[in-house]
Amino acid sequence: MKDILGQAIHDRYHKLGNHKLWINNQYGPKEEMPVEIYFRDEDDMPDLEWLAMNECRGTVLDIGAGAGSHALVLQERGFDVTALDISPMACDVMTARGVQKVIKADIYTYSAQKFDTLLLLMNGIGLTGSLENLEVFLQHIKSLLNPGSQILFDSSDIAYLYEESGLPEKGYYGELLYRYEYNRQKTDWFNWLYVDEKTLETIVNRAGFDMEVLLEDEFKQYLVRLTFNK
Repeated sequence: MKDILGQAIHDRYHKLGNHKLWINNQYGPKEEMPVEIYFRDEDDMPDLEWLAMNECRGTVLDIGAGAGSHALVLQERGFDVTALDISPMACDVMTARGVQKVIKADIYTYSAQKFDTLLLLMNGIGLTGSLENLEVFLQHIKSLLNPGSQILFDSSDIAYLYEESGLPEKGYYGELLYRYEYNRQKTDWFNWLYVDEKTLETIVNRAGFDMEVLLEDEFKQYLVRLTFNK
């Protein structure tokens, strides 16, 4: 698939043009995704992300690190943090911004090192795409965990999107299709997951993890900590 998000991040960092990044979806008109959100300073991050970074411990793997903003904050705090992203252009930007450890890899195949904290922010768990793939992901990341490790990520309950139309009759309502659009280029449609707390807890418990909700805001976004209990 075209690396359109990576291209947008690359162009924003190098100040090449002023194109808008759009997200096409299946439930309404396309929405603009401000590229600046990937370059936020610590002061511009929401409480949920602050708390997640405050809860990090030991060695950290920032999964889907984008432009490296969270990794840079953790690095400045003295953490041994590795930023992982599948986008080569995003990885180049992270290196240029000063992230010391950058890995270009697919998290589903990465297994080179174990960590104390796995971090997935900005609904990073959405990369699993479906409830079925979420279970596959949870089984895989066990190979990346040191004893006593934790996984920190956020998601949200998007049932509010269906208040007028009603929940879909088939499939889970948090399994969505998206497509990036940037500078007249489009990606293929890809799967993205938003999962409500109750459904998530059932899945993670079945996979052998304990789940703790650390924060929930008024928009049904929440931050969880998973610890492996077997």
